[in-house]
Amino acid sequence: MYHILLVRYGEISLKGRNRRMFEDILISNVKTALQGISIGEISRTFGRIYIETDEWEAAAERLQKVFGIVSLSPVLRTDLDLDSIKDAAVRVMADTNASTFKVETRRPNKAFPMQSPEISRTIGGHVLKNFSHLQVDVHQPDVTLEIEIRREGAYLYSRTIPCLGGLPAGVSGKGLLLLSGGIDSPVAGYLAMKRGVAVEGLHFHSYPFTTERSKEKVMELGRILGQYTGQESFKLWICHFTEVQKAIQKQPYESLRITLMRRFMLRIAAKLAEQQKALAIITGDSLGQVASQTMESIFTINAVTTMPVYRPLIGMDKQEIVDISRQIGTYETSILPYDDCCTVFVPKNPATRPTVEQALEAESGMDVDGLVNEAVALTELVEL
Repeated sequence: MYHILLVRYGEISLKGRNRRMFEDILISNVKTALQGISIGEISRTFGRIYIETDEWEAAAERLQKVFGIVSLSPVLRTDLDLDSIKDAAVRVMADTNASTFKVETRRPNKAFPMQSPEISRTIGGHVLKNFSHLQVDVHQPDVTLEIEIRREGAYLYSRTIPCLGGLPAGVSGKGLLLLSGGIDSPVAGYLAMKRGVAVEGLHFHSYPFTTERSKEKVMELGRILGQYTGQESFKLWICHFTEVQKAIQKQPYESLRITLMRRFMLRIAAKLAEQQKALAIITGDSLGQVASQTMESIFTINAVTTMPVYRPLIGMDKQEIVDISRQIGTYETSILPYDDCCTVFVPKNPATRPTVEQALEAESGMDVDGLVNEAVALTELVEL
């Protein structure tokens, strides 16, 4: 019965003169998400996008993972005459299991001769005549029959499917996500995408200290995140980090190993981000969660770069992060028991209040630039 899917966006409608650009990117992401599904014309009006398709259920499932979309509805479009609207209302209500209902009408097309309250009363009365089991309940109905009167026709629907909201991925520029195999970093990437960031991943792999299975785990996390990117693939950069970690292991400052490692990660990420025209680094830091995420540690680690570092999880507790990871489908992969380079080299007593001066002293005997340049040169791209 339904051959049109109504796509609603929210925040984009507030963008004024820039709205067209946001809509264009959203429609591009929609088309990418719907590859392999038969679709016809995609049209737009203020706050609405209409997609013609004979596979609305499959399309809706895909679009529920596209940022920028607030909700979806399968709609029935009919001619702008009262008899056609009445017939369509009966068809839509026959597709429900409701006992109570109400009718709500919006009339952007002011040329239509009836006003919204009159349309609602007339269509509500017609529905009651055709369904003896139905009753009107304007306060808490089982179903609301929605009618929109627009220039190109009348649209009727009774289902509203909630979606992710946010901004279309890509409207805010590109960011490089430090993607470990844990719970936090995939959630950070997801939240950055929700604010319109086109996210690429950077994973630090320390073979043979970490196994190929640990890399495969991160690649699977990249595939899951890729469902939300609005792109055909998720770009994951694999940095061979072994030589850096060997150099850190040779230093006598055992308590600073995590601090030094994270400083090198930011240096490498900043250099790669600059090459790939990314505007920020994204991490899964949550304030106070571990030794490298105290305020002192974050300050000392951050001192190696002037590139913005986004930390979407900074004020969240662990349970909040876990809840989101379950919602987006990364949790079960994140808890697989394969170590990454951050967990393998944790010292017994990591420094929780390291200073920049201590870090610089520990690095003074290292070829910092040489190690960073070599790591960047050996970084490989995998498209998932």
